[in-house]
Formats: sequence, C-alpha cells, structure tokens
Amino acid sequence: MIKFFISHRLEGEKIILLLRRHHFVILIKIIFWAIAAILPPIFYLILGSTLAEFFSNELFLPVITLLTSVYYLYVWLFVFYSWVDYYLDAWIVTNQRIINIEQKGLFDRVVSEQQLYRVQDVTSELKGFFSTILNYGTVHIQTAGEEQRFIFEQVPDPYNVAKKIAQLAEEHKKIHHQVMEKEKNKP
Repeated sequence: MIKFFISHRLEGEKIILLLRRHHFVILIKIIFWAIAAILPPIFYLILGSTLAEFFSNELFLPVITLLTSVYYLYVWLFVFYSWVDYYLDAWIVTNQRIINIEQKGLFDRVVSEQQLYRVQDVTSELKGFFSTILNYGTVHIQTAGEEQRFIFEQVPDPYNVAKKIAQLAEEHKKIHHQVMEKEKNKP
C-alpha cells in the first residue's frame, strides 16, 4: 500500500495509485535551466576581452555584477518553480475516488475529486518520440460529474494506469449499485 496523506480520507478508503509526472519531464527542465546557468560564463569567455575594452569605465563592473546576480536569481527562482510544479502536481486514485491536485503557481492550487462510479470512459494517449520510447503520456478520464474530464498529464505507463482506473471504476459501480438497491428496498 502507498503511504500518502489525504486530509479528508473516506472510511475504508485505500490509495491504489499515486501518480506524478514522469521523471524525464523534470530532467528536461533541469537541463534547460543548467544550460541557462552556464550561459554567462560562456558569454564572458567568448567576449570577455572585447567587453573589457568596451566597458573600461569603473562603473560598468558593478552594473555587470548586479545584472549577473539578478540573472542567476531568476534562474534559481525558475528552477524552484519548475520543481514545485513537478512535485506538487499529483493524481491519486483510491478504491473509491480520483483526486486531481494541480499546482497552478507558487500560491495557487486546485484540488478536484470524483467518485469512481461516475467514470464513464478512460483513454490513454502517447504523443511524440520521447513519450513513446520512455512510455509516458496522458490519461483522459471522462466522468458524469461537474468537471467532465480529468487529465493526468505526462504520467508513466499511461496504458496500464487507464486500464487500472477502468477496472476500479467497474468494481466501484457494482458496489455502488448494490448499496443503492439495498437503500431502495429498505422499508
């Protein structure tokens, strides 16, 4: 069983799947920001002697240092933002419901949930070279609720995730039907 805290867990509820984006997604972002971080030293090595003659005034060195510091501050900020977005986006599938947690910004989070018996259709989708090779993609869950479609983006093994959700939904529909029949037949 997966250990994860759900603040309003239902009675008898067990976590079946805890999904986050594939590791490749954050790896690509880290590589991008690492390249952005090494650009100023490369720029200095290539154009350092030319810039030294051009900026011979003693005022330019503090300005260049300040601009470089601000640049690195933003690089670290975007690395942190990328990590927060990756880590705090989560999709939880329990034996009773689906919980979709999306981090929209540093201080903006949307949590939506849907009972499994309301799931009508589950579709998995792989698009692109890397997602096909590394087996990550999107799972679309069509429901009968207010939010008609849950989208699990860039999750590992989307085919098996969709298959597991469809299986859980069918099991939960049977249980839900039995409970509704018992309540209907009560005197």
